[in-house]
Amino acid sequence: MEVLVSGAVSRFRGPFALAAGAALAVPLVLTNPARAEAEPYTVTPLKFTVRAGDRSCTVDADLYRPTGVDAAHPAPAVLATNGFGGSKSDGSTDTIGKAFAARGYVGLVYSGLGFGRSGCLITLDDPAVDGEAAAGLLDFLAGSRAADDGTEADYVTQDGAGDPRVGMIGGSYGGAVQLATAAVDRRVDALVPLITWNDLGYALAPNNTGARQGASSGTPGVFKWQWTNGFYLMGEGQTLLGASLDPSRFSDLTCLHFAPKACDTIRLLNSGRYPKAGTEAMLAYLRGVSPASYLGRVKAPTLLVQGQADTLFNLNEATATYRTLKAQGTTTKMIWQSWGHSGGQGPGELDLTEGNLETSYVGRRVLARFDRYLRKKNTGTGPAFAYHRSWRSGYGTADAVPALSRTMYLSGDGTLVDARSEVAWGSRRYSNRLVPTSHSESSLAGLTGLSDRAPYDTEGTYLGWTSAPLTAPLDVVGAPKATLRVVSPTTERVQHSGDASDKLVLFAKVYDVAPDGSRELVNRLAAPVRVPDVTRPFTVELPGTVHRYGAGHRLEFVIAASDTAYFGNRGVKPVTVTSAPEDTGLLELPVVPAG
Repeated sequence: MEVLVSGAVSRFRGPFALAAGAALAVPLVLTNPARAEAEPYTVTPLKFTVRAGDRSCTVDADLYRPTGVDAAHPAPAVLATNGFGGSKSDGSTDTIGKAFAARGYVGLVYSGLGFGRSGCLITLDDPAVDGEAAAGLLDFLAGSRAADDGTEADYVTQDGAGDPRVGMIGGSYGGAVQLATAAVDRRVDALVPLITWNDLGYALAPNNTGARQGASSGTPGVFKWQWTNGFYLMGEGQTLLGASLDPSRFSDLTCLHFAPKACDTIRLLNSGRYPKAGTEAMLAYLRGVSPASYLGRVKAPTLLVQGQADTLFNLNEATATYRTLKAQGTTTKMIWQSWGHSGGQGPGELDLTEGNLETSYVGRRVLARFDRYLRKKNTGTGPAFAYHRSWRSGYGTADAVPALSRTMYLSGDGTLVDARSEVAWGSRRYSNRLVPTSHSESSLAGLTGLSDRAPYDTEGTYLGWTSAPLTAPLDVVGAPKATLRVVSPTTERVQHSGDASDKLVLFAKVYDVAPDGSRELVNRLAAPVRVPDVTRPFTVELPGTVHRYGAGHRLEFVIAASDTAYFGNRGVKPVTVTSAPEDTGLLELPVVPAG
């Protein structure tokens, strides 16, 4: 099995991946004092006792001090912590300290609360806990407090009394904590959150329809059981991996490492029953510890970096954060790189285990940003929005995320057509079974170490609409949107029971069909939907993608009854879709000019 430090388990070895257990097995190499002048930095292990919510917690950290930096020659600092399941010593987190110290920054890299040898419970990057703990480390960088052994840092550049000049960088769990820290402490000068979430309610139980605010829906979503339980197992495995013996961790013998509300959330999601009161409390908790609830307090300039290959935290999460920060006037830019929690590492892309900052597009953007906001150089920080293109070298750029610009219609004969007048009347039906019959995501294979099957849908349990072969390449950049109307009398009879699990569940996705008939589900992304009311039309925002559909290829829009990575319908709920020129479903695409 391989553990993905930035948040879960994956079958790829990318910038945040390492062998299970290695997060605590990687030795810390200290600089030999006799060779100090020959080394670019020294490394000092430190402990801090910080306030975090209603308790004090021990934080285990490493301080990277560049050679020649002292009170007379101060330098700005970079603060970083691990992804979920990792520690200060894992292959990507300690490389952050090394990479930036080698470039003249003071680095402070620490194990997040509940991980490695840091104490206290896992609170899912709650700003009132994890953010406050990080603020205690900012006090150290400000010179206003010492480490537990008396070590002081009087050589960090200051913007004013008690205000260190400091940026933060890190992935997934180590990305959200940056926003949590900036929400409680204005001293952070620049943020670079990679592949992180906007709303854990959406990430762990997504619903891509309903009354929406950012990524969030007004209707409880569809439980993403594989990823969520992967998180739980990694969190509980900390004892086996050599975690701290801090007694505050052992508050619940059935859930040793998570805060009680986090455990209650996992239990409710796994129950498969979602009564109104309990579900509302669960979503309120998940959103309350998520950036979606506190971005209004984040004022630090932010560079969001999100992965296209990511079925855990998809591009829509970063887009929701980006739009919120931009709308409130926070200086914000966004990059959609190739890799995320589901793999996708492309040649020349940023790899934090290698520290290839100068030779990767994202790395150069990070360095320019820190030059601008930490070193106060008059450095350009790049375009507002950039996206990796697999079909050609380099990144595409734009002033904003492209808008929906092409509409296709769902015809009753199963075709996807370009004009409403081409829609044929027709009625088609599918039904779910009591076991999943479609497969999109690959996270279960990563958990077990097994090879994964290609995405598939079982005949009779899905409906598809296929376009004519394209006469020219079609470049889609962003999140498609579908408008649907379905008929399900079985669902209609029970959907107002007060238990969200009685509502209809379906999964929307778009395949790229090659001339030979082979189908590619772009980055294995699907949009889970719990339909608010089957008597009314509803819209579905699909996960964002960056993909070229080649000339001669066809698009296939699919709605499926189930997916192996999610909890699905409770009971059998047949679905009928009827199309007519005056009343049919739509698929809207954000298309950019080819080339």
